[in-house]
Amino acid sequence: MKDNNRSPEVADLFRRYGNADREKTELTAQQYKVMKRIEICRTAALGGHVEACDHCGHTQNAYNSCRDRHCPKCQTMVKEKWLNNRKAEVLPCPYFHHVFTLPHELNPLIMVNKRIMLALLFTAVKETLQVFARDRKWRIEGQLGFISVLHTWNQKLMDHYHLHCIIPAGALSFDRKRWISARTKYLFKVQSLAKEFQRRYLNKLEKLYRKNQLSFNGRAAGYQDEKQFLKLLSALWDKQWITYAKQPFGGPEQVLEYLGRYTHRVAITNNRIIAIDDATIRFRYRDRSDDNTEKQLTISAQEFIRRFLLHVLPRGFTKIRYYGFLAHANKKTCIELIRRLIGATIACAKKLVESVQEMMLRLIGIDICCCPQCGKGKLVYLRPIAEAAYDDTS
Repeated sequence: MKDNNRSPEVADLFRRYGNADREKTELTAQQYKVMKRIEICRTAALGGHVEACDHCGHTQNAYNSCRDRHCPKCQTMVKEKWLNNRKAEVLPCPYFHHVFTLPHELNPLIMVNKRIMLALLFTAVKETLQVFARDRKWRIEGQLGFISVLHTWNQKLMDHYHLHCIIPAGALSFDRKRWISARTKYLFKVQSLAKEFQRRYLNKLEKLYRKNQLSFNGRAAGYQDEKQFLKLLSALWDKQWITYAKQPFGGPEQVLEYLGRYTHRVAITNNRIIAIDDATIRFRYRDRSDDNTEKQLTISAQEFIRRFLLHVLPRGFTKIRYYGFLAHANKKTCIELIRRLIGATIACAKKLVESVQEMMLRLIGIDICCCPQCGKGKLVYLRPIAEAAYDDTS
């Protein structure tokens, strides 16, 4: 499928091969909804408006977006608004980045227990970091604050469940009278974190099993047998779990830029797609095992759809969570207190107040209100476009 006017997109593949795939594959209601939303994003099916140039009279249609968090075309503005809201929360101190990864042996169970097992990932990581922050051994002994962001994919779109944690390099003392700065090179040793994370996750997972709170379908069906489940647990206890720490980074600008890379990512962006032809798709990926070298992968359309839908989260599941002094309940008060304790002399960045036009001009250097025909006039709202019926059989 080639289009000389634009690059291929995930939506193109869904429109062309989605219905055939849905006939062969049993999708969850949420997976089906995500597919349909991406297919009709910025098309007449969602309605929109007609805009006209106030100089030459040129008219064009502007269609509404689906706003689904899995859609490759709907994350830019959401991400920018989220980052804008975080500006006043960034502290004038270094930040650490820790990544906690679940072993791939758990993937079959997670696929049929996403809500409960991914919530368990957040809980185990939160408790691990909080326990370490209270331990005198690590010279902090206070309340951490951190943001956790869930990712479920690797570069080839396979299931790879991991949590990114962005953590200010210090803690608020429990009596709230001191800011305790962390070590300059690392917050906690990754090997020690990994063992505690493993212990907490597996103990909680076994409790869920004992309480009959897990489902066993598909590739996870065998684990309903207690011997098989205990065999899996034994293998997971013997395995070395992966906890990764990146070098700390400095100022507020770096922190915000870093957050922007991780918070509103989707499984694959449209700019990684090279071609969609003959029921196959070719896309770029970075090979982590080969010094992050960029390579290309070609797979069938059906396999691409299967992989993409692996990463559809349960409805209402929160993928970005805040803990400690960054938790919503007391965040504003704690940030102001910590800035005073640190003795911050630089005022925190203020939120930008800007229109969509100004935001897009800042991000991509294009004035979306400028007429593409004459380049002189401004596009102004003319009339609405009603939502059109969407052909679900094409």
